[in-house]
Amino acid sequence: MRKPKINRMVLAMCLGSFIMLIFYFQSHLKVAQDGGQARGPRKSVRSPLQALYTTDPTELSPLQLMHQSRRDLLEDVCQSYTHKRRVLIPEDLKHLIVDDRHGLLYCYVPKVACTNWKRVLMVLTGDSQRDPLQIPANEAHVPGTLRTLSEYSISEINQRLRTYLKFVFVREPFERLVSAYRNKFTRSYNTAFHKRYGTKIIQRHRAEASPEALERGDDVSFSEFVRYLVDPGTQREEPFNEHWERVHSLCHPCLIHYNILGKYETLQQDSSYVLKLAGVDGEVTFPSSAKSTRTTADMVASYFKDISSAYQKKLYNLYKMDFLLFNYSMPAYLKFT
Repeated sequence: MRKPKINRMVLAMCLGSFIMLIFYFQSHLKVAQDGGQARGPRKSVRSPLQALYTTDPTELSPLQLMHQSRRDLLEDVCQSYTHKRRVLIPEDLKHLIVDDRHGLLYCYVPKVACTNWKRVLMVLTGDSQRDPLQIPANEAHVPGTLRTLSEYSISEINQRLRTYLKFVFVREPFERLVSAYRNKFTRSYNTAFHKRYGTKIIQRHRAEASPEALERGDDVSFSEFVRYLVDPGTQREEPFNEHWERVHSLCHPCLIHYNILGKYETLQQDSSYVLKLAGVDGEVTFPSSAKSTRTTADMVASYFKDISSAYQKKLYNLYKMDFLLFNYSMPAYLKFT
C-alpha cells in the first residue's frame, strides 16, 4: 500500500533535481553571455573591460590619463586618415589571441614582446606552469597553442569584441623594423628566413650576386632589405611577413576599438596595468626583457646612415600610419626632412 507513495516521493525528488539543474545551467549561461567567461572562476565579478571604465573620470591616475590620451589620439588620426570603413573578415582577426577565462583579446605584434605575452596568456588560459619564462619561446609560437578570434563564429566574434578588454603593444616603427632585420637576417640559426626571403632579396636587389649568396641568402644587407620593402612588386606578389608588416595592417586599430595601447617603451608598466585590470596581477608577473639585446634609437640611426634620402622617404611613407596612429615622431636621423 505504501509503494505508490514511495514512487511519488522519488518522482518528486527527481523533478526537483531536474529543476535545480535547469537553473544551474541557465545561471552559468548568463554569466558566459554577459561577461564572456567561458572557463574557470574569476576572482572578481567585474570584467577587465568594466574595471577599466568604472573609475570616476575626475579621479583618473596619471597612468589612466596617459592611456586615455593614447586612445583619443588614435581615434583622431583614424578619423583624419580613414575615410572608407570596411567590414572585418576572419582573415583580419588571425593576430587576436583570445583569453575566454579572463575576458581578454590581445593582438600580437612580432618584435614587440609578443613571445612573453604569449607565454603569459598560456599561463592565464590554463598552462600548468606558473612562471611564464619556464615556457620555451618556440613553444609559445606553436600554431594552435592559443586560440585566435578568427576561429570563432560571427556571433561569438561580435560578442567578444563588444565585451572583452582589447589590447595591443606597439613600438617605434623603425626600431621594430631594424630589430626584425637583425633577428631574421643576421642570425645564423634563422636559415628558414634566409632561404625563404634572403635568396629572393639578393636575386632581385644585388647586382652580380655570387652563386653561394643566391643559394644561401644569409648575408642580406639592410639597404637590400629596405629596397625589397619599398619595391611595389613585393606586396603585389604576396603580403609582408608579419615581422615587418605594419601594425595597422596586422591589428586594424581603426576598425577595432582597442582599450589599451601598450608601448614597448613603457612595457613593464603597461603590462602590469593589463594584468591588474584582469585581476591576475598577484598570480602572474610579466617577464622582464633583457635590455642588452634591445635595438636602440642610436643603433637604428647607424643602420640608416647608408640609406639614401630617396629610399628613406619611401620607407617612411610605407610606415607613416604607424608613426601617426601611435604618436611616434619622425626620426631626427632621416635625411629627407
